[in-house]
Amino acid sequence: MKRIIMCLALLLCALCLCGGNRRQKLYVYNWTYYMPPDVLDDFRKKFNVDLVYDVYPSNEDMFAKLKSGATGYDIVVPSGDFVSIMIHEGMLAPIDKTRLPNFENIDTAVLHRVTFDQGNQFSVPYMMGASGIAVNKKQVVRYDRSWSIFDRVDLRDRMTMLDDMREVIGAALKRLGYSVNTTDTSELSKAKAVVLGWKKNIVKFDAESFAKGFATGEFQAVHGYAENIFREYDSTRRDEVDFFIPCEGGPMYMDNLVILKNAPDKDAAYTFINYIHSPEIFARIVDYLGYPCINAAARPLLKRKPNYELSDLRNCEFKEDLGANIELYNKIWEQIRMGD
Repeated sequence: MKRIIMCLALLLCALCLCGGNRRQKLYVYNWTYYMPPDVLDDFRKKFNVDLVYDVYPSNEDMFAKLKSGATGYDIVVPSGDFVSIMIHEGMLAPIDKTRLPNFENIDTAVLHRVTFDQGNQFSVPYMMGASGIAVNKKQVVRYDRSWSIFDRVDLRDRMTMLDDMREVIGAALKRLGYSVNTTDTSELSKAKAVVLGWKKNIVKFDAESFAKGFATGEFQAVHGYAENIFREYDSTRRDEVDFFIPCEGGPMYMDNLVILKNAPDKDAAYTFINYIHSPEIFARIVDYLGYPCINAAARPLLKRKPNYELSDLRNCEFKEDLGANIELYNKIWEQIRMGD
């Protein structure tokens, strides 16, 4: 009898020990190609966490999936305007910065620009950037680093712009000196006229193949994202490309790490966010993506020059959630696409 009791006690002890060492499971939902695989693997090993990493192509896809009832995710990475929407919808857990000692590594100048979640009560900045223009310097010798390049009749049918309403209309608004978030119908009407002028000179609005077309030489100047451009372009010919943020500025975005209100494992979520903003890890991510480095402590550890700098974004402006006023933009974009 004593042997049976002893065996049962040993078994119970073993079960307790196993339970105490149980691997945490963290579900992260992020943009496609937005984090180095080796950084994720190192997190799994270092913290003994079973990390499940799913991806999405747009804010809209992510939001629709969550609103349709998808559960189980701990962390998602929405852009600023969608952070606003998700706060309003009650989808996010407040951020306890005492659990994120590496939050202090984020450049205070960057934090001061945050308008969509002032004080970062629900979000932690991840990457800040903007669309810009890539020019093939061998094919186009003289040009201004400005949105005015799309006024160039001599480059007609050798340029593209993003198939993105807020990006294109926002570019025209900035060209005119207006806010990318304006709801003034007169300003929007003038921006529409600018875009219709650009439309005569571009091949198409294109958000999918612009980088490939630019890499093959089909297009000589394209509106798009640096990471796409340089992912497709032959790295040995990188000096042929001038990628710039137009001098007038343009729409800007910040993607953010947020914890969902119903996150199953908030402890693991805090561990992950703090890990991402450790200087050596963040430097590896920036080297991989080529974005400006918003983590001040990581900058001395960078091994490559970013595709553009934070200073290039000085005239840029965050896209904000426009609520019902988005219909003003939808109507204008439909008219632009239809040629009116």
